[in-house]
Amino acid sequence: MSQPVDLAALHDAIAEQGPVTYLVTMNDDATAHVVSVVVRHEGDRLVVGAGRRTRANIERQPAVTLLWPPGPDPDYSLIVDATFVSLDGEDATLEPHAAVLHRVAGATGDGPTCLPVDG
Repeated sequence: MSQPVDLAALHDAIAEQGPVTYLVTMNDDATAHVVSVVVRHEGDRLVVGAGRRTRANIERQPAVTLLWPPGPDPDYSLIVDATFVSLDGEDATLEPHAAVLHRVAGATGDGPTCLPVDG
């Protein structure tokens, strides 16, 4: 993604989509590891639960993606790229650096492919 993140707009988008999302990390063999998490924000950062495999993955490869399925607008999913910054017990803190609303395949109408999350 090339859209910089507007943190106030991101917090609003997450509130609209809801706190349950999917966290995508990379396994040792470069395959995706996808888990459902609850996200909350603490200041400019996002915090998610991280199990054993997720913790191992983000410590080795700190780039992660959060993906919300279509929410109130069924034509778009929220995608946030972030970097892992710290662990506190089973909580992983992430620093978001890009966020878009991405058009869902098969959506009706002629909307744009990606909408920046910029308020």
